[in-house]
Amino acid sequence: MTWCLETYCGASLIAEKLQHTTAENSIGKLELDKNATPPSLVNRAGTDVIEAFLTFNTSVARCRGILRLSPDNGEPAGLRAWTFFTAIDALAGFEEKTYRNRPTGESYSRDFQGPNWLDKRIAAVGYTDREPDVLVVGGGQAGLSIAARLTQLGVDTLIVDRNKRVGDNWRNRYHALTLHNQLHVNHLPYMPFPPTWPTYIPKDMLALWFESYAAAMELNFWCDMDVTSASFDDEQQRWLVDLSKADGTQRKISPRHMVMATGVSGIPNLPDIEGLSSFAGPKIHSSQYKDGDDWSGKRAIVIGCGNSGHDIAQDLHSSGASVTMIQRNPSLVVNIEPSAQFPYKLYDEGRSNDECDFITTSMPTPLVKQAHRHFTKAAQSADKTLLEGLKNIGFKLDFGDDNTGWQFKYLTRGGGYYFNVGCSNLLVDGKIDLVQFGQIDHFTQSGMTMSDGKKIEADIIILATGYKPQEVLVKKIFGDDVATRVGPIWGFGEGFELRNMYCQTGQPGLWFIAGSFAQCRINSKYLALQIKAVEEGILSPHKRTNNS
Repeated sequence: MTWCLETYCGASLIAEKLQHTTAENSIGKLELDKNATPPSLVNRAGTDVIEAFLTFNTSVARCRGILRLSPDNGEPAGLRAWTFFTAIDALAGFEEKTYRNRPTGESYSRDFQGPNWLDKRIAAVGYTDREPDVLVVGGGQAGLSIAARLTQLGVDTLIVDRNKRVGDNWRNRYHALTLHNQLHVNHLPYMPFPPTWPTYIPKDMLALWFESYAAAMELNFWCDMDVTSASFDDEQQRWLVDLSKADGTQRKISPRHMVMATGVSGIPNLPDIEGLSSFAGPKIHSSQYKDGDDWSGKRAIVIGCGNSGHDIAQDLHSSGASVTMIQRNPSLVVNIEPSAQFPYKLYDEGRSNDECDFITTSMPTPLVKQAHRHFTKAAQSADKTLLEGLKNIGFKLDFGDDNTGWQFKYLTRGGGYYFNVGCSNLLVDGKIDLVQFGQIDHFTQSGMTMSDGKKIEADIIILATGYKPQEVLVKKIFGDDVATRVGPIWGFGEGFELRNMYCQTGQPGLWFIAGSFAQCRINSKYLALQIKAVEEGILSPHKRTNNS
């Protein structure tokens, strides 16, 4: 209704917004969605409500909604509207090329003298005769999701990625890596994983799927290509983008839109740890770590207690290395099963993935926080023995701001938690040593000396210290002015929506997408619809303000 991702709280404000937007957008009749679950009694965020799926049209779109009613004896019908969610499902006249609207393919079988499908694909990827409408920077789950959505809307889209092969962003990570959440919440748009796949997907299996997905979805993809600079031409309303390959090949392109799909944060964070430079051995960031077998029989120090730090420490231990983990800040720990999966129980209810995604999107942030406080409490109870064991060895625990758990740690800072797949048990059992950062007196050429005089020797130090915020990469590519225009990216700030994600920003033609597989699958749809609306003149290319 507003073309923005927005949440309004309070009956008077909601009524005011509804009155304005329904008149402005020519809202049609609201009807029950015949293709969705009929109205039913459910529990959302600890509250029993009647949940109903709706459909309606506006002057330019087909839309869906969810209305939730809660008991209220003070109302004549004994019910009161609790939440009301609306979203565009399709732009009228610009529907996705799927199902009955799919391409016929007749030209490939009838035009014997003309180019076949492969010829056309090779020509399309080359971009020798045209400019892309959209340049997507980054070919992970975020880049693939938004490119697939845009392609189905008829928006000419090119993905560029600095890796040499599609899927390398997973393929090149450490040897033992698997996804930490379950398969059913990790599907990409249009192509779900095969039903034969394991619950937790290994990295190389996922990398091959990315490669297959890009080919099957007919995505234009340039590997081994890095964006070195980009500037916006206000007169032409196009970006001027310089690209370069490792071999020195350069290319210039001029898309109307750029979508940054480089993750929550793309540049490794290498903190200036006093005295660390004294260590004579290799000091690498976790993104450079490959395989514990390289350090079998050696001594390793891992700085950081997030997922990467724990996984790398466990991988090193399993390969026969002696491992010391350094904790700098309190960390959230949750067993991968069942506790880490509590937020995904909705996906086990037997509903379609599309309906689960829609329900997930429909919950406003304050209620999501309420639900996650409940999940966190349940996890603390289920993981009581493990958490007590960690406390006993001096591991510092936290459970997120206001006990909102791991998912809000991800949404606010992109990390700071660990899904336990065994490393916490190794710490409790003393098989991996734990050191608090404050216990270190100084680093030495061969390791570190503790405050009590104890020396810990090492052959390698791995910095599992996370990544810098997305705005650092924005400043590097686009310059200070654009970075200032856009402002902070990710996290909530003072609002209820993630800042500058999946929506228009202060810089026309610059968009951002990042997050988990589910976040990218869900929000790529709404981001693609906004870009398509700009392309068709339905939506202004300039970000709407409260006064416009």
